[in-house]
Amino acid sequence: MDTKTKPVLPGGDDIVILDPVWIPMADGVKLAARIWLPADALRRPVPVILEYLPYRRRDGTLARDELTHAWLARNGYGGVRVDIRGNGDSEGFMEDEYSDTELADGVQVIDWLSRQSWCSGAVGMIGISWGGFNGLQIAQLAPPALKAAVTICFTDDRYADDIHYMGGCLLTENMGWSSQMLAYSSRPPDPEVVGEDWRAIWRARLERQPLLLETWLAHQRRDDYWRRASVCEDFDSVKAAILAVGGWADAYSNAVPRTVAGLSAMTKGIVGPWAHKYPNVAWPDPAIGFLTECKRWFDRWLKDEPTGVEEDPDLRLYLMDSDLPARRMGVRSGRWVAEPVWPSPRIHDRRFYLSSKGLGDVAGDVPLSVTSPATLGITGQRFCPGMRSFEELAADQRADDDACLSLDSSPMVEGIDIVGAPKLGLRLTPDQSAGFVVARLCDLRPDGSIALITLGALNLTHRDGHDKVTPMRPGDIIEVEFALNDIAYHLPTGHRLRLAISTAYWPMLWPSASPLALKIEPEGSALDLPLRPAIDEPAPTFGAPEQTREGRAEERRAEGFTREDTVLQDGTHRLQLITDGGARREVSTGMEVAKTITETWDIHPDDPLSARTEASWLFEVGRDDWQTHTETWTEMTCDATQFYVKAGLKAYEGNELFFEKTWAFSIMRDGV
Repeated sequence: MDTKTKPVLPGGDDIVILDPVWIPMADGVKLAARIWLPADALRRPVPVILEYLPYRRRDGTLARDELTHAWLARNGYGGVRVDIRGNGDSEGFMEDEYSDTELADGVQVIDWLSRQSWCSGAVGMIGISWGGFNGLQIAQLAPPALKAAVTICFTDDRYADDIHYMGGCLLTENMGWSSQMLAYSSRPPDPEVVGEDWRAIWRARLERQPLLLETWLAHQRRDDYWRRASVCEDFDSVKAAILAVGGWADAYSNAVPRTVAGLSAMTKGIVGPWAHKYPNVAWPDPAIGFLTECKRWFDRWLKDEPTGVEEDPDLRLYLMDSDLPARRMGVRSGRWVAEPVWPSPRIHDRRFYLSSKGLGDVAGDVPLSVTSPATLGITGQRFCPGMRSFEELAADQRADDDACLSLDSSPMVEGIDIVGAPKLGLRLTPDQSAGFVVARLCDLRPDGSIALITLGALNLTHRDGHDKVTPMRPGDIIEVEFALNDIAYHLPTGHRLRLAISTAYWPMLWPSASPLALKIEPEGSALDLPLRPAIDEPAPTFGAPEQTREGRAEERRAEGFTREDTVLQDGTHRLQLITDGGARREVSTGMEVAKTITETWDIHPDDPLSARTEASWLFEVGRDDWQTHTETWTEMTCDATQFYVKAGLKAYEGNELFFEKTWAFSIMRDGV
């Protein structure tokens, strides 16, 4: 084995770290790994837990790795972090997210791990986001050694619930995530690991660097591109035991209840109040002893120890209470509840009809109308809070509600618990051939503030399915039904429920080509709210969150965040977010890293074709006299028939330009 071995920390002789460990693939490419092991693993082999990511094990995820994988090693497991090919120090080239090559490599990695002298032969996977996605996807391929996986903030449906489209509508984060991956994957390998050839490796990577947006934007329907690696296409192929985990503030909460209901393998779910983070370090609080839950799961399926996980409820949920809305929230009030079986037979729908009087038990009387300024949506949360800053939750909804169709219930005579996915049926008359509708459920609090509960969207040209585009005929009635995002929310006595309907939602959703006006017919328009009865039951309990990192970083520059909402001279509304990721030196690897992100969204309230978004990233990576940085940017605009994209990449060694590349292309709008 080609490794160098050293204690994780001075005096930390109960575990060892191996880095680099080179794992060979069938085509000759070698993937770089960092492995944490109990010190006696050569004498007493242990199961291993794989986390498989493109985010660079020696700096990008090191802080989390030095918490998670060191903890696993101290608790009887090998913790393994592998860089996906073409990233970090791994050889080869990046193709796309969740490519066939990536998943095939993952299967080979699992086989290789299972055959090492320090491995018992049993392998598990753990991961959040990308690592949560590919953990479930690799489980679908059923490598024999893979017995269990813990998948966090993931999806089983790459079109329905990833960062590209929502309800068939184009997310602006589709461009934002492409920009982020351009920045992530353009960083150099570590000369301390790959040696003097680092420049040649880096240049070859940069020459092959894809702009992933070009692929993602070319597939605006749910076609074979998105079906591939969507586990929902064949739930029964997953044989490993799956612990599915998510957060209500995260973009991927829908996948947890759907996966628990869909998989035939042993599956349990946990959904907390969290954004896009591991639940032991997540926000808003309460964080939980998540690694202990993982150990219970892996002890049962990798060590065959009786931990009782089979008897856990199918779904443990944090039932959120009503809190004052805020972009940043330290603690979320609420309580843990459990559903022994999911879908739960005790959750039933209550129907609210839409009428000129609001939401009620009686069908509506007269048609309702809605059309929205292109700027509506500014109070919303980021599509995936937690990826870039702590300031990404939904604000008070009043400004948006004033500009859309708002329908209110009477004050609640007694509190209700909304648990599941609300469904909205609408009978509509459009004035355009294309467009979308957004529905938000809101909590009208007695103090006058309005908190977002959940939302959903539907591209109306996708009303017959996301795999086809069916233009509307202006003036003709259509009937649609769509689900809002799953949620668990307690609406207290005296609060009112609001349904807010709009035909724009910027900057989350790219606007339709023409402003859409809808007439909502009262007959056939209703909201079905999934309600859980009040139950006197013991609450699920968790241990204290594990938050001690087995390593440290020296801060060189503190993190920072600014948000600016301005109106330009021509009436264009501009939102700009500047996220300073700070600068630090990682003690265990010596890597010095820093980043700054600038994101801009422009739109005129009367002109959806004025939509423009741009993201630029500055990444610095170095060590002592070796210093590099990359500058990347992406811009997207549109007209009535096409999307236009420009992007650029500059890579520097020291202050000298090392490599430069640009992209420019257009892609036809396809019902979006």
